Amino acid sequence: MKDNTTSWSCSCSSWKLCLLSILLLTETITAVKLPPGFTVPAVMAFGDSIVDTGNNNNVKTVVKCDFQPYGINFEGGVATGRFCDGRVPVDLIAEELGVKSIVPAYLDSNLKPEDLLTGVSFASGGSGYDPITPKLLAVISLEQQLKYFEEYIEKVKNLVGEERKDFILANSLILLVAGSDDLANTYYTLHARPHYDVDSYTTLMADYASDFVTKLYGYGVRRVAVFSAPPIGCVPSQRTLGGGLLRDCAEDYNDASKLFNSKLSKKLDLLRQTLLGIKSIYIDIYNPLSDIIQYPAKYGFGVANKGCCGTGALEVAVLCNKVTSSVCSDVFSHVFWDSYHPTEKTYKAIVKPLMVKYVNQFV
Repeated sequence: MKDNTTSWSCSCSSWKLCLLSILLLTETITAVKLPPGFTVPAVMAFGDSIVDTGNNNNVKTVVKCDFQPYGINFEGGVATGRFCDGRVPVDLIAEELGVKSIVPAYLDSNLKPEDLLTGVSFASGGSGYDPITPKLLAVISLEQQLKYFEEYIEKVKNLVGEERKDFILANSLILLVAGSDDLANTYYTLHARPHYDVDSYTTLMADYASDFVTKLYGYGVRRVAVFSAPPIGCVPSQRTLGGGLLRDCAEDYNDASKLFNSKLSKKLDLLRQTLLGIKSIYIDIYNPLSDIIQYPAKYGFGVANKGCCGTGALEVAVLCNKVTSSVCSDVFSHVFWDSYHPTEKTYKAIVKPLMVKYVNQFV
Protein backbone atom coordinates (compact mmCIF):
# COMPACT_ATOMS: atom_id res chain seq x y z
CA MET A 1 0.00 0.00 0.00
CA LYS A 2 1.39 3.37 -0.95
CA ASP A 3 1.14 6.52 1.11
CA ASN A 4 -1.85 8.38 -0.36
CA THR A 5 -0.40 11.79 0.55
CA THR A 6 2.19 11.52 -2.22
CA SER A 7 -0.29 11.72 -5.09
CA TRP A 8 -2.20 14.52 -3.37
CA SER A 9 0.95 16.58 -2.92
CA CYS A 10 1.67 16.28 -6.61
CA SER A 11 -1.79 17.23 -7.83
CA CYS A 12 -2.47 20.32 -5.71
CA SER A 13 -1.76 23.66 -7.34
CA SER A 14 -2.11 25.63 -4.12
CA TRP A 15 0.13 24.81 -1.16
CA LYS A 16 -2.51 25.67 1.43
CA LEU A 17 -5.19 23.75 -0.45
CA CYS A 18 -2.77 20.83 -0.65
CA LEU A 19 -2.27 20.83 3.10
CA LEU A 20 -6.01 20.94 3.67
CA SER A 21 -6.55 18.04 1.27
CA ILE A 22 -3.96 15.95 3.09
CA LEU A 23 -5.56 16.68 6.44
CA LEU A 24 -9.03 15.79 5.20
CA LEU A 25 -7.80 12.63 3.54
CA THR A 26 -5.88 11.31 6.52
CA GLU A 27 -8.76 11.93 8.87
CA THR A 28 -11.32 9.96 6.87
CA ILE A 29 -9.71 6.71 5.70
CA THR A 30 -9.34 4.15 8.49
CA ALA A 31 -8.72 0.42 8.75
CA VAL A 32 -9.74 -0.13 12.38
CA LYS A 33 -13.19 1.00 13.51
CA LEU A 34 -12.70 4.24 15.41
CA PRO A 35 -14.99 5.61 18.12
CA PRO A 36 -17.42 8.35 16.98
CA GLY A 37 -15.69 11.71 16.75
CA PHE A 38 -12.24 10.19 17.23
CA THR A 39 -9.70 12.07 15.13
CA VAL A 40 -6.03 11.20 14.72
CA PRO A 41 -4.25 13.74 12.49
CA ALA A 42 -0.80 12.20 12.95
CA VAL A 43 1.14 9.30 14.45
CA MET A 44 4.58 9.87 15.96
CA ALA A 45 7.08 7.69 17.76
CA PHE A 46 9.88 8.02 20.31
CA GLY A 47 12.14 5.30 21.60
CA ASP A 48 14.27 2.54 20.16
CA SER A 49 14.73 0.26 17.14
CA ILE A 50 11.20 -1.13 17.26
CA VAL A 51 9.93 2.21 15.92
CA ASP A 52 13.08 3.70 14.35
CA THR A 53 12.22 4.22 10.68
CA GLY A 54 15.66 5.41 9.62
CA ASN A 55 17.01 8.01 12.04
CA ASN A 56 20.12 5.95 12.75
CA ASN A 57 21.06 6.23 9.08
CA ASN A 58 22.25 9.73 10.01
CA VAL A 59 24.16 8.76 13.17
CA LYS A 60 27.75 7.56 13.52
CA THR A 61 26.99 4.24 15.20
CA VAL A 62 27.26 0.52 14.52
CA VAL A 63 23.53 0.23 15.20
CA LYS A 64 22.51 0.57 11.58
CA CYS A 65 20.46 -1.40 9.09
CA ASP A 66 20.32 0.73 5.95
CA PHE A 67 21.63 -2.16 3.86
CA GLN A 68 20.39 -5.48 2.57
CA PRO A 69 19.01 -7.92 3.53
CA TYR A 70 17.06 -5.49 5.77
CA GLY A 71 13.98 -4.24 3.96
CA ILE A 72 13.58 -7.22 1.61
CA ASN A 73 9.82 -7.13 2.15
CA PHE A 74 9.55 -3.35 2.25
CA GLU A 75 8.05 -1.65 -0.79
CA GLY A 76 10.63 -1.97 -3.56
CA GLY A 77 12.89 -4.12 -1.37
CA VAL A 78 14.56 -0.99 -0.02
CA ALA A 79 16.62 -0.99 3.18
CA THR A 80 15.23 2.17 4.77
CA GLY A 81 16.87 1.87 8.17
CA ARG A 82 14.00 -0.09 9.71
CA PHE A 83 15.25 -2.99 11.82
CA CYS A 84 12.98 -5.44 10.04
CA ASP A 85 12.34 -7.22 6.76
CA GLY A 86 9.49 -4.77 6.13
CA ARG A 87 7.49 -2.21 8.06
CA VAL A 88 7.55 -1.66 11.81
CA PRO A 89 4.79 -0.98 14.39
CA VAL A 90 4.61 2.79 13.92
CA ASP A 91 3.90 2.25 10.20
CA LEU A 92 1.29 -0.41 10.85
CA ILE A 93 -0.47 1.60 13.56
CA ALA A 94 -0.59 4.68 11.35
CA GLU A 95 -2.11 2.54 8.62
CA GLU A 96 -4.69 1.02 10.99
CA LEU A 97 -5.75 4.53 11.99
CA GLY A 98 -6.02 5.62 8.36
CA VAL A 99 -3.24 8.18 8.58
CA LYS A 100 -0.64 6.72 6.20
CA SER A 101 1.15 3.44 5.61
CA ILE A 102 4.73 4.67 6.00
CA VAL A 103 5.91 6.97 8.80
CA PRO A 104 9.20 8.60 7.80
CA ALA A 105 12.16 9.28 10.06
CA TYR A 106 12.46 12.85 11.25
CA LEU A 107 16.09 12.96 10.11
CA ASP A 108 15.29 11.63 6.63
CA SER A 109 16.91 13.97 4.11
CA ASN A 110 13.95 13.43 1.77
CA LEU A 111 11.37 14.49 4.37
CA LYS A 112 8.72 16.77 2.91
CA PRO A 113 6.86 19.52 4.79
CA GLU A 114 3.56 17.68 4.41
CA ASP A 115 5.09 14.59 6.07
CA LEU A 116 5.32 16.55 9.31
CA LEU A 117 1.57 17.08 9.45
CA THR A 118 0.78 13.37 9.51
CA GLY A 119 3.66 12.26 11.71
CA VAL A 120 7.28 11.20 11.86
CA SER A 121 9.44 8.97 14.02
CA PHE A 122 12.10 10.42 16.31
CA ALA A 123 13.18 6.98 17.58
CA SER A 124 16.72 5.63 17.46
CA GLY A 125 17.77 2.00 17.47
CA GLY A 126 19.74 1.19 20.63
CA SER A 127 18.23 3.97 22.72
CA GLY A 128 16.46 3.59 26.06
CA TYR A 129 15.04 5.25 29.15
CA ASP A 130 18.34 5.08 31.03
CA PRO A 131 20.58 7.95 29.79
CA ILE A 132 23.55 5.57 29.84
CA THR A 133 21.94 3.23 27.29
CA PRO A 134 22.19 5.47 24.18
CA LYS A 135 25.71 6.54 25.17
CA LEU A 136 26.92 2.93 25.08
CA LEU A 137 26.14 2.62 21.38
CA ALA A 138 26.39 6.30 20.35
CA VAL A 139 22.74 6.63 19.32
CA ILE A 140 20.07 9.30 19.84
CA SER A 141 18.97 9.67 23.44
CA LEU A 142 15.38 10.33 24.44
CA GLU A 143 16.52 13.77 25.57
CA GLN A 144 17.82 14.53 22.08
CA GLN A 145 14.65 13.08 20.56
CA LEU A 146 12.72 15.67 22.56
CA LYS A 147 14.93 18.42 21.17
CA TYR A 148 14.11 17.24 17.66
CA PHE A 149 10.45 17.28 18.71
CA GLU A 150 10.81 20.94 19.67
CA GLU A 151 12.13 21.63 16.17
CA TYR A 152 9.23 19.67 14.75
CA ILE A 153 6.68 21.73 16.69
CA GLU A 154 8.13 24.97 15.38
CA LYS A 155 8.09 23.69 11.80
CA VAL A 156 4.45 22.61 12.09
CA LYS A 157 3.53 25.98 13.58
CA ASN A 158 5.15 27.73 10.62
CA LEU A 159 3.27 25.49 8.20
CA VAL A 160 -0.27 25.60 9.57
CA GLY A 161 -0.33 28.14 12.40
CA GLU A 162 -0.61 28.02 16.17
CA GLU A 163 -4.18 26.73 16.43
CA ARG A 164 -3.75 23.80 14.05
CA LYS A 165 -0.37 22.98 15.59
CA ASP A 166 -2.01 22.72 19.01
CA PHE A 167 -4.74 20.50 17.54
CA ILE A 168 -2.19 18.15 15.99
CA LEU A 169 -0.24 17.83 19.24
CA ALA A 170 -3.32 17.21 21.37
CA ASN A 171 -5.00 14.73 19.03
CA SER A 172 -2.15 12.78 17.49
CA LEU A 173 -1.20 9.36 18.80
CA ILE A 174 2.30 9.35 20.25
CA LEU A 175 4.07 6.01 20.65
CA LEU A 176 6.74 5.54 23.30
CA VAL A 177 8.64 2.29 22.84
CA ALA A 178 11.75 1.70 24.96
CA GLY A 179 13.15 -0.44 27.75
CA SER A 180 14.41 -3.47 25.84
CA ASP A 181 17.90 -2.08 25.31
CA ASP A 182 18.10 -0.89 28.92
CA LEU A 183 17.60 -4.46 30.11
CA ALA A 184 19.29 -6.46 27.33
CA ASN A 185 22.31 -4.21 26.81
CA THR A 186 22.89 -1.84 29.72
CA TYR A 187 21.90 -4.10 32.58
CA TYR A 188 22.49 -7.72 31.55
CA THR A 189 25.05 -7.75 28.72
CA LEU A 190 27.30 -4.76 29.41
CA HIS A 191 26.58 -4.45 33.15
CA ALA A 192 26.82 -0.65 32.92
CA ARG A 193 24.82 -0.19 36.15
CA PRO A 194 26.84 -2.39 38.55
CA HIS A 195 25.47 -0.83 41.73
CA TYR A 196 21.84 -1.55 40.86
CA ASP A 197 19.92 -4.73 41.51
CA VAL A 198 16.98 -5.62 39.24
CA ASP A 199 14.43 -4.01 41.52
CA SER A 200 16.23 -0.66 41.77
CA TYR A 201 17.13 -0.63 38.05
CA THR A 202 13.56 -1.26 36.90
CA THR A 203 12.45 1.52 39.27
CA LEU A 204 14.98 3.82 37.60
CA MET A 205 13.60 2.90 34.17
CA ALA A 206 9.98 3.45 35.22
CA ASP A 207 10.86 6.85 36.74
CA TYR A 208 12.53 7.96 33.49
CA ALA A 209 9.55 6.74 31.47
CA SER A 210 7.14 8.70 33.66
CA ASP A 211 9.29 11.82 33.39
CA PHE A 212 9.36 11.54 29.60
CA VAL A 213 5.57 11.28 29.34
CA THR A 214 5.27 14.31 31.65
CA LYS A 215 7.58 16.28 29.36
CA LEU A 216 5.48 15.32 26.32
CA TYR A 217 2.43 16.58 28.19
CA GLY A 218 4.18 19.90 28.69
CA TYR A 219 4.45 20.30 24.90
CA GLY A 220 0.71 19.82 24.50
CA VAL A 221 0.64 16.08 23.82
CA ARG A 222 -2.36 14.25 25.30
CA ARG A 223 -2.50 10.77 23.73
CA VAL A 224 0.51 8.61 24.57
CA ALA A 225 0.67 4.86 23.97
CA VAL A 226 3.51 3.52 26.12
CA PHE A 227 4.61 0.03 25.15
CA SER A 228 5.60 -2.47 27.80
CA ALA A 229 8.91 -4.29 27.65
CA PRO A 230 8.69 -7.56 25.68
CA PRO A 231 9.64 -11.02 26.93
CA ILE A 232 13.24 -10.02 26.35
CA GLY A 233 14.59 -13.35 27.60
CA CYS A 234 12.91 -15.14 24.67
CA VAL A 235 14.48 -12.93 22.01
CA PRO A 236 16.95 -15.11 20.03
CA SER A 237 20.09 -13.18 21.00
CA GLN A 238 19.16 -13.24 24.68
CA ARG A 239 18.46 -16.97 24.49
CA THR A 240 21.99 -17.33 23.13
CA LEU A 241 23.54 -15.14 25.82
CA GLY A 242 21.48 -16.16 28.83
CA GLY A 243 19.54 -19.31 28.00
CA GLY A 244 22.21 -21.95 28.48
CA LEU A 245 23.31 -24.67 26.06
CA LEU A 246 19.74 -25.38 24.94
CA ARG A 247 19.04 -21.68 24.31
CA ASP A 248 15.95 -21.69 26.46
CA CYS A 249 14.22 -18.43 27.31
CA ALA A 250 16.30 -16.58 29.92
CA GLU A 251 13.63 -16.39 32.60
CA ASP A 252 15.52 -13.95 34.82
CA TYR A 253 15.49 -11.51 31.88
CA ASN A 254 11.75 -12.08 31.46
CA ASP A 255 11.19 -11.55 35.18
CA ALA A 256 12.98 -8.20 34.89
CA SER A 257 10.69 -7.22 32.01
CA LYS A 258 7.61 -8.15 34.02
CA LEU A 259 8.85 -6.24 37.06
CA PHE A 260 9.47 -3.14 34.95
CA ASN A 261 6.09 -3.50 33.28
CA SER A 262 4.24 -3.61 36.59
CA LYS A 263 6.00 -0.42 37.72
CA LEU A 264 5.44 1.30 34.37
CA SER A 265 1.72 0.51 34.44
CA LYS A 266 1.37 1.99 37.93
CA LYS A 267 3.30 5.12 36.92
CA LEU A 268 0.98 5.70 33.98
CA ASP A 269 -2.07 5.21 36.21
CA LEU A 270 -0.69 7.90 38.50
CA LEU A 271 -0.08 10.31 35.61
CA ARG A 272 -3.70 9.99 34.51
CA GLN A 273 -4.71 11.11 38.00
CA THR A 274 -2.34 14.07 38.13
CA LEU A 275 -2.09 15.43 34.55
CA LEU A 276 -5.43 16.88 33.45
CA GLY A 277 -6.70 15.43 30.18
CA ILE A 278 -3.80 13.07 29.49
CA LYS A 279 -4.47 9.66 27.97
CA SER A 280 -1.27 7.84 28.88
CA ILE A 281 -2.14 4.24 28.11
CA TYR A 282 -0.02 1.24 29.03
CA ILE A 283 0.15 -1.10 26.02
CA ASP A 284 0.87 -4.71 26.94
CA ILE A 285 2.98 -6.29 24.23
CA TYR A 286 4.66 -8.75 26.60
CA ASN A 287 1.81 -11.25 26.63
CA PRO A 288 0.86 -11.13 22.92
CA LEU A 289 4.48 -11.65 21.82
CA SER A 290 5.03 -14.30 24.47
CA ASP A 291 2.01 -16.22 23.19
CA ILE A 292 3.32 -16.10 19.62
CA ILE A 293 6.72 -17.35 20.77
CA GLN A 294 5.23 -20.17 22.86
CA TYR A 295 2.61 -21.23 20.31
CA PRO A 296 3.98 -20.17 16.90
CA ALA A 297 1.89 -22.62 14.88
CA LYS A 298 -1.29 -20.99 16.15
CA TYR A 299 -0.24 -17.82 14.31
CA GLY A 300 1.16 -19.47 11.20
CA PHE A 301 4.82 -19.54 12.22
CA GLY A 302 7.27 -22.42 12.28
CA VAL A 303 10.41 -20.96 13.93
CA ALA A 304 10.34 -18.90 17.12
CA ASN A 305 13.77 -19.34 18.68
CA LYS A 306 15.98 -18.09 15.84
CA GLY A 307 15.98 -15.13 13.49
CA CYS A 308 15.75 -15.43 9.72
CA CYS A 309 19.08 -13.68 9.08
CA GLY A 310 22.23 -15.79 9.27
CA THR A 311 22.31 -18.39 12.02
CA GLY A 312 19.52 -16.45 13.70
CA ALA A 313 21.27 -16.74 17.04
CA LEU A 314 23.33 -13.54 17.22
CA GLU A 315 23.17 -11.60 13.94
CA VAL A 316 21.66 -8.12 14.27
CA ALA A 317 22.41 -4.71 12.71
CA VAL A 318 25.84 -4.78 10.99
CA LEU A 319 26.19 -8.52 11.63
CA CYS A 320 23.11 -9.15 9.51
CA ASN A 321 24.37 -8.28 6.04
CA LYS A 322 24.24 -9.80 2.57
CA VAL A 323 27.99 -10.48 2.52
CA THR A 324 28.34 -12.70 5.60
CA SER A 325 24.71 -13.63 6.35
CA SER A 326 22.34 -15.78 4.35
CA VAL A 327 18.59 -15.34 4.63
CA CYS A 328 16.25 -18.16 5.56
CA SER A 329 14.21 -19.72 2.76
CA ASP A 330 10.88 -18.58 4.22
CA VAL A 331 10.81 -15.29 6.12
CA PHE A 332 7.10 -15.68 6.80
CA SER A 333 7.70 -18.82 8.88
CA HIS A 334 9.87 -16.89 11.34
CA VAL A 335 8.71 -14.90 14.35
CA PHE A 336 12.00 -12.99 14.33
CA TRP A 337 13.77 -11.31 11.42
CA ASP A 338 17.21 -11.02 13.04
CA SER A 339 18.31 -12.11 16.49
CA TYR A 340 16.54 -9.20 18.18
CA HIS A 341 13.68 -7.87 16.04
CA PRO A 342 10.42 -9.49 14.95
CA THR A 343 9.37 -9.83 11.32
CA GLU A 344 6.70 -7.58 9.80
CA LYS A 345 4.35 -10.58 9.87
CA THR A 346 4.80 -10.83 13.64
CA TYR A 347 4.18 -7.11 14.09
CA LYS A 348 0.99 -7.42 12.05
CA ALA A 349 -0.19 -10.31 14.22
CA ILE A 350 0.26 -8.09 17.28
CA VAL A 351 -0.78 -4.62 16.09
CA LYS A 352 -4.33 -5.18 14.86
CA PRO A 353 -5.57 -6.88 18.08
CA LEU A 354 -3.84 -4.17 20.12
CA MET A 355 -5.61 -1.43 18.21
CA VAL A 356 -8.98 -3.09 18.75
CA LYS A 357 -8.19 -3.55 22.44
CA TYR A 358 -6.91 -0.06 23.26
CA VAL A 359 -8.30 2.44 20.75
CA ASN A 360 -11.35 3.37 22.86
CA GLN A 361 -9.09 4.35 25.76
CA PHE A 362 -7.75 7.32 23.78
CA VAL A 363 -11.13 9.00 23.38
